[in-house]
Amino acid sequence: MTKVTVPYAGTVVRVLVAPDALVHEGQELLVIESMKMEQVVTAPSAGLIDSLHADVGATIAAGEVLLTIAPSAAPPPSPASTAPATPPSVRPELAELRQRVHQTTDAGRPEATARRHAKGRRTARENIEDLVDPGSFEEYGALVVAAQRARRSMDDLIERTPADGLVAGLARVNGHPCAVLSYDYTVLAGTQGQVNHKKKDRLFQLIERLALPVVLFAEGGGGRPGDTDMAVVTGLETEAFALFGALSAQVPLVGVVSGRCFAGNAALLGCCDVIIATPDANIGMGGPAMIEGGGLGAFDPDDVGPASVQVANGVIDVLAPDEPSAVALAKQYLSYFQPPSLPPPWTCADQALLRDVVPPDRRRAYDTRDALELLADTGSVLELRPEFSPGMITALATLEGHPVGVIANNPMHLAGAIDATNADKAARFMQLCEAHALPIVFLCDTPGFMVGPDAEETALVRHVSRMFVTGASLTVPFCTVILRKGYGLGAQAMAGGSFRRPIFTVAWPTGELGGMGLEGAVRLGFRRELDAIADEAERETAFQSMVERAYEHGKALNVAVHFEIDDVIDPAHTRARILHMLAATASAASAASAPSSSAGPRRPRRPFVDTW
Repeated sequence: MTKVTVPYAGTVVRVLVAPDALVHEGQELLVIESMKMEQVVTAPSAGLIDSLHADVGATIAAGEVLLTIAPSAAPPPSPASTAPATPPSVRPELAELRQRVHQTTDAGRPEATARRHAKGRRTARENIEDLVDPGSFEEYGALVVAAQRARRSMDDLIERTPADGLVAGLARVNGHPCAVLSYDYTVLAGTQGQVNHKKKDRLFQLIERLALPVVLFAEGGGGRPGDTDMAVVTGLETEAFALFGALSAQVPLVGVVSGRCFAGNAALLGCCDVIIATPDANIGMGGPAMIEGGGLGAFDPDDVGPASVQVANGVIDVLAPDEPSAVALAKQYLSYFQPPSLPPPWTCADQALLRDVVPPDRRRAYDTRDALELLADTGSVLELRPEFSPGMITALATLEGHPVGVIANNPMHLAGAIDATNADKAARFMQLCEAHALPIVFLCDTPGFMVGPDAEETALVRHVSRMFVTGASLTVPFCTVILRKGYGLGAQAMAGGSFRRPIFTVAWPTGELGGMGLEGAVRLGFRRELDAIADEAERETAFQSMVERAYEHGKALNVAVHFEIDDVIDPAHTRARILHMLAATASAASAASAPSSSAGPRRPRRPFVDTW
């Protein structure tokens, strides 16, 4: 005799067998409702129902006997076949989900996608698909719609406002975890709605917890006034800008923009470490409606912050010819901050070519980019802000696959003198390298800081001093290579504040150094002697003779003899010297960038990276 009990209390809602019935093992006997869930009681063995103690509606206690099954000589009924006769159909709830997901995709929105393509533009999802590793994108909040239920039907919102205009999630880029957010201009002009603000908050908090790099496609019109479903007066308690700003120096932040990017979208873009844009980009803290509303006149959107303006003034770091190129540049930028899973392949130029970069005539200008391209792995140089403040070159590059930041004077502009914007550009780049643990290579060829009344009108004293306070705070390894001129405070600024600060300070044989420009030093130091020479031609001859002696005294070889620099090297050996530094400092750099605990992001080297 087999007693049938259950381990839980409940109410009998269905009895599926009759008294004295033959049952097979596993046959369903009763259905009991417990905690709003129905539980099926099955036969533990075959036999004959001997007694049934449970009626429909009866309340049972845990362990109470519901029925007994007696052994029977008669064969039990055969269980019904479990093999399906036909493939199961899609359940209605799954079909509904598939339909909703389809409506969020480009294929589910053919008219909007066609309009985008007609303008020669990609959709948000196409850019993300191109950026991330195949199949790696996991979207958050794909099914949300705009908070406008009070003024629009749900069907209309589902069709026209998928994801509330923000496609966002986690993915892998170059084989490494990354967060990706893209405003969707086909949804309410890519504006920032109440729900997509919530999505940003959610993602930004996850990004901070997981220490993920971020790529933000920022095209869009800023705040959206048309949402109705939440009680909002100003929206100024929105946390997205504080949360995103707090990510600065914690993780690499990449902003990509093609098309119009105004107001709140531009504010997020401006928080990024680097901004990559296409020629048709317009970036502004207020769009035409806001400008006109402020009584400042009516403007076409294309007149507000065009790329031609934002490249020259330094807002845009890298100008890409089109959206596919912008995505490729975003992937390249991230690669400098991602450890390679395998030693990357690399090639480089014949290093002997470096011997001829600096012209024999010490007064002849040349482009230090030539030196940089020869030193770095072939094709690895990514220059930031090339058209802004051209007297200072800031670039990312690799040497044998090891990423570095490079700061170089440009003798083609103001002879390489460091003016206010040059200093801003260099100091901000130092912060970027420090925040993300990139070693720095300084290529020095400068007559010093820019001087003169016009220069002082630019607040030169404050701006150039940024290089000293930033350089003094560097903990990443850095070195200084003097290609030709290394004069005065400007040369010291290109060495973190002192020639003793870099891991090494070396010069090429073309190097010439001094506390100030030698011509000025001679005129200042020997004014009395020169003024004593009455004949003008004789005075000039004497002056040139003194300058030549000063040049001999300030030659790199003589400076090295006095150990004011570490060495004078063959230019062809520069790359090897830098690689030795990277190898020697690799373990220290690894320890410094390791997480401070077993979970969560490392403590940043800097609290933030200046947006300027």
